[in-house]
Amino acid sequence: MGLAPEQTVLIHSSMKSIGDVEGGADIVLDALQEYFAPGLLVFPTLTWDCVDAAHPVFSVNDTPGCVGILAELFRKRPGVKRSLSPTHSVAAYGKDAEVFVAGHERFDSPAHPDSPWGKLYHRNAVILFIGTGIACNTYLHGVEEWLPVPGMLTDQQEQLVIIDEKGKRIPCPMRRHVGAHSHWYSLMEQPFRDQGALRDGTLGDAHVHLVDARKAGDIVFELLKKHPLFFTEEFQKTAQKL
Repeated sequence: MGLAPEQTVLIHSSMKSIGDVEGGADIVLDALQEYFAPGLLVFPTLTWDCVDAAHPVFSVNDTPGCVGILAELFRKRPGVKRSLSPTHSVAAYGKDAEVFVAGHERFDSPAHPDSPWGKLYHRNAVILFIGTGIACNTYLHGVEEWLPVPGMLTDQQEQLVIIDEKGKRIPCPMRRHVGAHSHWYSLMEQPFRDQGALRDGTLGDAHVHLVDARKAGDIVFELLKKHPLFFTEEFQKTAQKL
């Protein structure tokens, strides 16, 4: 797919889409870690579905993510570092993984520009969607935050708690994303492709979309400057009537 080992790569994945692999998910992870060891391999390990005001504790060691078996197995592997966000953590492996994940707990929003999600832009990362399509693009939540899009985040904070690797409890007031914006992210597939931010590949049986984080971010920035509510149901319903 033309990816260099030195690159920063974030992967959204469906193991099932890859097909039968001798050794299963662990063999896929072995191959990815071996290849990208000179660079940085990142998986989302999101917990927004199980950490909230009613269940406020996030344990970096123990709280499972909700984004598939590859990400869940990856975060448990030796040498992998997980960021301290109670709802939108990432796990990273590579030469500067610890630096990449550091400081996520300092922000009261899931994808602050100085969080790992913002670092993807500054590192010219590539985002791989292995058998998932591009709608599950958490990075675009970040782009919406950075602009910022009106109403993207709650005004009120939830009083959440992080338990770090050593068992220390860290208070982390957190605002949440509002609305099902990702439902409309697939609309960007053709614009990304037309403007050179998306290309295609395969991994086993899976179709892979390769998205250039910086190019995609710039395209969405420009779009949202003109239409801040583009990724909302209200805007799309109006657009369809025009």
